Amino acid sequence: MTNIFSFLGEILKKICVYCGSSGGYGKSYLDAAWSLGRELARRKIGLIYGGASVGVMGQIANSVLEAGGNVTGVLPKGVFRQEIPHSNLTDMIEVATMHERKSRMAELADGFIALPGGLGTLEELFEILTWAQLRLHAKPVALLNVESYFSKLFEFLDHAVSKGFILQAHRDMIITSDSPELLLNKLKVYEAPDIEK
Repeated sequence: MTNIFSFLGEILKKICVYCGSSGGYGKSYLDAAWSLGRELARRKIGLIYGGASVGVMGQIANSVLEAGGNVTGVLPKGVFRQEIPHSNLTDMIEVATMHERKSRMAELADGFIALPGGLGTLEELFEILTWAQLRLHAKPVALLNVESYFSKLFEFLDHAVSKGFILQAHRDMIITSDSPELLLNKLKVYEAPDIEK
């Protein structure tokens, strides 16, 4: 029997992607964003993201749009100078604060994927994982591990488990693959742990 924390793949209609407003060094990160965007559009899964036109953020939005998919950006007024707003999105939601941005993106999405990014990306990732740990949602959370970008992070999380600060079941909530296709397949069948923190 499926418990109340199971995620039903048939409702995977919109994915929130956390990623950087920088492109990183080399083109592999931009290429990965492009591939993920194409796969989202192919599966008719809408993109929810931070609304910028630059870096990995701009790349995934352009990829989904070019393939005929839907893209919703969520951007607070105060960061317009750092994250240049994308002008051709399906929908742009303007909010007042960064907190409101994250809350709105989480509310709109059926699941979450982090691409390589910096402090903002990591902060968003860990906040949504914490919400899952606290059972505030049962949505899947995944990392696209481009060129082993997140591998050292996984080593640290395993270390935290070994020291008793993270439960293995909560560590296991993190879905990962270096393939956009496989990652989305894993999101579709995700089942959240039915345990208390």
